[in-house]
Amino acid sequence: MPLKPAVPAALRTAPFTSADASRSGVTRGQLRRAAYRRLGSGLYRWAGLKESPHLMLSAVARRLPAGAAFSGPTAAWLHGLDLPPCDPIEATIPEPIGSSRRAGAYVRRAALDGGEIVQRRGLPTTAALRTLVDLGCRDPLMEGVVAADLFLHAGLVTIAELRLYVTERSRTRGIAKLRRVLELAEPRAESAMETRLRILLVLAGLPRPETQVSIRDDQGHLLGRPDLFYRRQHLAIEYDVGHHRERPVDDNRRQNRLVGAGIRLLRFSAPDIYGTPDSVAMQVRHALDSAL
Repeated sequence: MPLKPAVPAALRTAPFTSADASRSGVTRGQLRRAAYRRLGSGLYRWAGLKESPHLMLSAVARRLPAGAAFSGPTAAWLHGLDLPPCDPIEATIPEPIGSSRRAGAYVRRAALDGGEIVQRRGLPTTAALRTLVDLGCRDPLMEGVVAADLFLHAGLVTIAELRLYVTERSRTRGIAKLRRVLELAEPRAESAMETRLRILLVLAGLPRPETQVSIRDDQGHLLGRPDLFYRRQHLAIEYDVGHHRERPVDDNRRQNRLVGAGIRLLRFSAPDIYGTPDSVAMQVRHALDSAL
């Protein structure tokens, strides 16, 4: 019985092209066997290599031209932020024409200056400010603010840098939307869903709530730090991560301390924010009106 051919060591650690396989002595016929998985046109991985976002991006990077970089949500993820990197994978390339799909990625075409490309996780990535600008100039507005809050909270971009960019490029396409993102951005926001909840309320015409306010009793003891707070109406609003909460007992105690201090509390989950946003806004509006 013939021995099963071993996978060459050079093909076990990262995605590779069919040319790489050929140089390692693996034929196209062998690439169709169970030992390998096809990632895209001419791209493969060893079946024993665990699939991950970084693996997929590494594969796509093999096919990007010089001067290209991952951009948009993909770049935000490479900068360490909580945005989906592969839905779809996005890259910006300098070529002015061609298909919007290339090497498994959605392609945006624009020139990138040398300073606008950095290496993150070993891959070419648009720099933090360029990434935020790209995301902030797009629809929907809410997702632009989500990106701004994430970058600002992480300290990757400052409000001053974003203001300067808007001021210096007043005639740039999409700058009006970016200016609105800047107006709504909040560096103290601690999660994307918290931002989505806040912007849902603002776009519904409700007053802008404070973010991450530390509420203390008369002795200065911390009672809680709700995601959103309407100080005059004593109304706290929180994004409820539900079963993902790691310490529900502590969470309940904190909630009880706030309620005991006369703070009303509303909690909303992802299904509320995505599924019934009008109901969320109505409940908050009713709570605000009832306090007057």
